[in-house]
This record gives sequence, structure tokens and C-alpha cells, in this order.
Amino acid sequence: MKPLRLSVRTKLTALYGGAFLIVGLALLIVNYLLVSSTLPDTAAFASDAAGIAVQRAYPMDTTTIMPVERAQATQLVATSITEYRSDVLSTLLWQSLVALAIAGALAVLLGWLMASRVLRPLHAITSTARKLEVENLDRRIDLDGPDDELKELADTFDGMLDRLAVSFDSQKRFVANASHELRTPLAVQRTLVEVAMADPDVGPEVRKLGEHLIYTNERSERMIEGLLVLARSDRGLAARGPVRLDEVTATVIRSASAMAEDAGVTVESRLRPRTVSGDPVLLERLVTNLVHNAITYNHKGGWVHVDLGVDPALVVRNTGPQVPLDAVPALFEPFRRLSGDRTGDSRNAGLGLSIVRSIAKAHGGTAGAEPGGRGGGLVVRVRLP
Repeated sequence: MKPLRLSVRTKLTALYGGAFLIVGLALLIVNYLLVSSTLPDTAAFASDAAGIAVQRAYPMDTTTIMPVERAQATQLVATSITEYRSDVLSTLLWQSLVALAIAGALAVLLGWLMASRVLRPLHAITSTARKLEVENLDRRIDLDGPDDELKELADTFDGMLDRLAVSFDSQKRFVANASHELRTPLAVQRTLVEVAMADPDVGPEVRKLGEHLIYTNERSERMIEGLLVLARSDRGLAARGPVRLDEVTATVIRSASAMAEDAGVTVESRLRPRTVSGDPVLLERLVTNLVHNAITYNHKGGWVHVDLGVDPALVVRNTGPQVPLDAVPALFEPFRRLSGDRTGDSRNAGLGLSIVRSIAKAHGGTAGAEPGGRGGGLVVRVRLP
């Protein structure tokens, strides 16, 4: 059984209310003792009052009647004083307890309101922290008010966000610039190898080496292109526009038909009209990565099913080797692939699903996956607003 966890607001309210009740109870006890000490003593007051009463009743006879009458009067007055004293203290006690209970309830209510006001800056900090993502570090708390501990905490948090934003922006710019700069030398290398292999006098060993170099070069170009797309999507969308996702998906499926035919994979689709707000180039890349992955990581005679709807916006299912459930989250990390036994292809750098998730986040959506079940493969779901 988990221990009861109270919120800070509840703890502060209990602290305020408890302190008030303790002070009120102490005040009640002091008041009770003071009133009790000021009330007349029963024996002495009764004797004096009885003597005065008897003397007034029998002023001429103080020898025979007065002692008897005095004793009776003393007993009667003592009983009356005792009852009066008990009634006064009892009434004082109960009225004080009722007043203390009412004041305690008001103290708890005021304590709740005071705790809410005191914790309001902390709620602003928590809300800002929950809305922050790597792609959205431009939010700040900007807490107004006196220079107290809470404002110092909020300013420290804002300063940390400034440093994080600068760090992430520098990292993204470095990846984008490095990837862009690497494209030119790779293109030059590929051209040189292709020109060298075009020579009819090239021997078989040199030709085999050239084919290997071109294969490696193509893989490097795909990785750099993926890094560029990943860096672009991580920076977010500079502009948005209406995009017919069904038309984009149909175009991608048509362009992948030759690839599917060569792999012996059947591609089926069910496309319903769907318009989203976003970047058409990035959305096309998202669909392309999902369809190409579903074809590449499949087997001959397998199938790929593309379903376009409202929620989720896009679902891509495919057959293929079994995917362990605990290995699915790692597929969305950059440069992470399953073993070659599953993929059967080492040309890819492991950026496909990373780009899919990054593009989905840039559009305010999410991307997730799960194993395909008995038929193997993977089921990827993309949700877009």
C-alpha cells in the first residue's frame, strides 16, 4: 500500500489551521482559568451572604434563632452559588469551543486561499516546465512581483532555459552546417568513382572496388540527407499551410511501387480525405520514410498496408520478422537499428523513424509503434492535429 502523499497546498493549509487552533485552544484555557478565579469562593461567600440575610430577617433575635437560620441560609446560598458557578463556567466553555470551531473552519479556508496565493508562482514554473520541449524552448516564466525567494527561483529557471536554448540551437546549427558541407565532397567522390568505372580498360578488381565505394558513398549521402531533414524538423516550422495528406500519401505510394515490386511486397492503401496544417516537404518525407521502411524491412510475399484517417492520421502496417516489444522505443532514436538478422539491409543509417517522430513533433503531433503480432513486422501510428 502506497503511503498517502499530501500536496504542499494541503500541508500549508494544515499548518495554518493547526497553528490557529493551538493558539485558540491556549487562549480558551487562559480565559477559562481567569474567569474561574474571579468567580466568588463558595464557602466564604455563602457564609457572609447568609449572615447578612439572617440579620436582615431577624434583627431582634440573634441568640436562639439566628444560628439555626444562619446554617440553613448558608447551605441554601452555597448551593445556589455552586450551581451559578457551574453554569457560568459550562456556558463559557461551550460557547468558547463553538467559537473556536467556527474560527478554526474560517482559518482553514483562509489558509487554503493563502496557500494558493503563495504557491501560484510555483504553479507557473511547473506549467512552463511541462510545456517545454527540445523543439520549443522559447517559453519563459517572467514572474512579476517583489524580489523574494520565489522570484529568484523563477529568474534562475529562466536563465537555465536561456542557456539550454543557446546550446540546442548551436547543436542544431552545427549538425545542419556539417551535413551541408559534407554533401559536396561526397558528390565529388561519387562522380570521380563513376568516371573511373566508365573506362572500358578498368579491371574486375578495380571495378569491384568502385562498386563498393559507390555503395558506401550512397549510404553516406542518405545519412547526411537524413541529418539535414532531422535538423530542419528539430528547428520547427517556419511557416505552415494546408496540406492534403491523402494526396501526398498517394504520390509516395505510386513512387514506391517499383521498389515494392523488386522486393516482392504488396502495398495496399485506404486513403480518406485529410487536410493538415504544416510543411508539405516534411510531411512527404514522413510518409516516404514509413512506406520505404515497411518495404525494406519485409520479406518476399509480404504486404504493407497504409491507412489514412482522422485519429490516428496515418497508420502503416507491414509483415516481416518479429520485433521484440522492448526494442520498439529504441527504433525512434537516431542511428539505432535492430540486428541485421531482422533488417537484412545495412545500407540505412537508422534515421528513418527518428525523422518521422521529429517531423510529427514539429507539426504538434506524435509518432509511436508496436510489434505487428503474429505476422511480424511493425505497426506505426502518427497522430497529427
